[in-house]
Amino acid sequence: MNKKIAASFILLMSISACFAQTKLFNGKDLKGWKVHGTEKWYVEKGELICESGPDKQYGYLVSDRDFKDFELTVKFKQESNGNSGVFFHCSIEGTKISGWQAEVAPLNHSTGGVYESYGRGWLIKPDPADEKFLIEGEWNTMVVRMVGNEVTTWLNGHQMIQLKDEKIGSATGKIALQIHDGGGVKVRWRQVEIKEL
Repeated sequence: MNKKIAASFILLMSISACFAQTKLFNGKDLKGWKVHGTEKWYVEKGELICESGPDKQYGYLVSDRDFKDFELTVKFKQESNGNSGVFFHCSIEGTKISGWQAEVAPLNHSTGGVYESYGRGWLIKPDPADEKFLIEGEWNTMVVRMVGNEVTTWLNGHQMIQLKDEKIGSATGKIALQIHDGGGVKVRWRQVEIKEL
């Protein structure tokens, strides 16, 4: 009987490990990521910060690893113009990125919506009434869940969109954080964690 209990416990722990959260940002440095572009990405007091540089162009911080089905959790705080985003199933050459973006933007600019870069553009935007769930100048939590052909986003516990799309579902790729062009952008990030499904 004890052997059966032990075997069950080991199996349960193995299953739990398969679905455990993995920290993509370690709170200390940019290990596990690659910077694309000339915009600023740095760590300060355990926070990951993206900030416009002198070129005022698009910039990306891209994961070393590819992901297929996952649940990604990020915490962000917008300072000044907080126009940014979280890319998934993406690939990049220089600063030309292909894939899908869960929008992170100032109030009334579709945070949580999904945009296809160098493709079909906006695929889905949140209901305008749901913009109220973004808290400007404070920490927000966004969850992006990608399973099969379905992507769902939540902002501060509220579901923003749900989309079924075969093109997204057939792809795989990296996770990337974006800084928008135009200058004056600053966004703080923490708890960038992923659970593979």
